[in-house]
Amino acid sequence: MARTIEEMLAKRPVDRVAVDAHKKLLLDEVRAYRLRELREASDLTQVELAARLHVSQNRVSRIEHGEIDRAQVDTLRKYVEAVGGRLRVEVELGDERIQIA
Repeated sequence: MARTIEEMLAKRPVDRVAVDAHKKLLLDEVRAYRLRELREASDLTQVELAARLHVSQNRVSRIEHGEIDRAQVDTLRKYVEAVGGRLRVEVELGDERIQIA
């Protein structure tokens, strides 16, 4: 007997906490991938970028594999500047946005 998607979901409801956690992981991976693309477009290896940032190559690799939340703002700023960009940090309070870096 064929079941509808609604019937299947009723038996196993969506776990919003799990969905939100997976969403965050995916967004971190996408952001990290974009950083890697910027580094590669700047013709820099991880070793060369690490030397400019005064961090280990392993640290650059971890950032490029999604550990952006654990990176210090100063490290991210140096990373972005090394590939020709400028880092902006904003705080959102309701509808208000405040640039703090």
